[in-house]
Amino acid sequence: MPDYDLYQSPFTWRYASPEMRGIWSEHHKRLLWRRIWVALAKTQQGFGLVSAEQLADIEAHVSDIDVPRALDIEAEIHHDLMAELKTFAEQCPTGGGILHMGATSMDIEDNADALRMREALDCVLGRLKELLLAFAEKIEQTADLPVIAFTHIQPAEPSTLGYRLASYAQDLLEDWLRLSTQYAQLRGKGFKGAVGTAAAYADLIGLDALEAFEARLSQLLDLPFYPVATQTYPRKQDYEVISALAGLGGSVYKLAFDLRLLQSPPIGELSEPFAKKQVGSSAMPFKRNPINAEKMDSLARALAVMPQVAWGNAAHSLLERTLDDSANRRSMLPEAFLITDELLRTALRVVKGLNIREESIQKNLDAYAPFAATERLMMAAVKKGADRQAMHERLREHALAAWQAVQQGAANPLLERIKEDALFQQMLTDAEMESLFDVSAYVGSAPQRARELARRIHNLLD
Repeated sequence: MPDYDLYQSPFTWRYASPEMRGIWSEHHKRLLWRRIWVALAKTQQGFGLVSAEQLADIEAHVSDIDVPRALDIEAEIHHDLMAELKTFAEQCPTGGGILHMGATSMDIEDNADALRMREALDCVLGRLKELLLAFAEKIEQTADLPVIAFTHIQPAEPSTLGYRLASYAQDLLEDWLRLSTQYAQLRGKGFKGAVGTAAAYADLIGLDALEAFEARLSQLLDLPFYPVATQTYPRKQDYEVISALAGLGGSVYKLAFDLRLLQSPPIGELSEPFAKKQVGSSAMPFKRNPINAEKMDSLARALAVMPQVAWGNAAHSLLERTLDDSANRRSMLPEAFLITDELLRTALRVVKGLNIREESIQKNLDAYAPFAATERLMMAAVKKGADRQAMHERLREHALAAWQAVQQGAANPLLERIKEDALFQQMLTDAEMESLFDVSAYVGSAPQRARELARRIHNLLD
């Protein structure tokens, strides 16, 4: 039970899933440390350094995590891994004495960190897959639904909602591919001792046996190792992983930011789900604030700065190792994944429950899409022999007048003004002008491209 008299991280109970919290828990970290010690002892048994009885003893106690006891020891010796090692050894009267033989702390900690990052990436990739498939479904449903597109946050030309959603999904798919690569390339330090030379292990088993020794450990842990490491694995690996997570955060941030804009009443085309008993404001009962999108932007903003810290850890790791990365990695690594987990869980809820307000979409199309038809109208008239410059000037006059009417809350009168203009009547019939103003005929290849992206998502992820 949390002690609410002391500070609790929001990630302890508010953000992220129990699964991701479990991966980065103190209990799971210590369990991985113990499993690595057991793998080391098992490998050393093959070289005649550990007896069957000793190995059986430590295997029997590998899950007996006792954090309070380890913290009591740490308070005296000021070394967390040694405190866990002493706790483990106390529980193993027969095998405790052979634990950590030949190893340095980072032989245990860095391999455990690589294993934790791989577990966490597996969780992230699973959630991102769910989100992409949810996007594919929405894209397919809305591929043909016209919307007014915006450039410079100003109404521009028609597109389709499915195509807009496809732009978010395409970024997320790139993130999925990059994170999949990071997952496949994750490596541990291996077992190379205090400065990476494996000299202590060589003294135990002989220099010629080191390659087979480390290969056996790699097999037992199901973890590839860097061929060259110092006291730690290269901190560049942390930077690459954190940067990939931050890239994903950027994709989610844009989605959330756009949704906040589109949910505002002046546009009002989309909104995030709002629960029946949800309270939007303590002061204004009518409010339906986009709290999920705002939370995503807030958390993604925090994630965005973490690659800078990881870069510093990699660049400042002087010679064979300094300790100035240790303290920040204790929070940076877990929180980068916990934030990412919460971003994806929230984004999935929003996309699945997305409210599409077709009446607002149509209202905005009616107000602004006619302006996009002016170029089509001008080209059609020019094809029939009209003077392009004269047509441009006349259209400009009508468009400015229509824009003023729209700004005053009136329906867009552009088409009617043009149909009543004798200059255009000489060149085009009413039916031709109405056809040129048809929004559904002016979305280009947007529907096809949206569906193609949805198919690609299904082909890669189903």
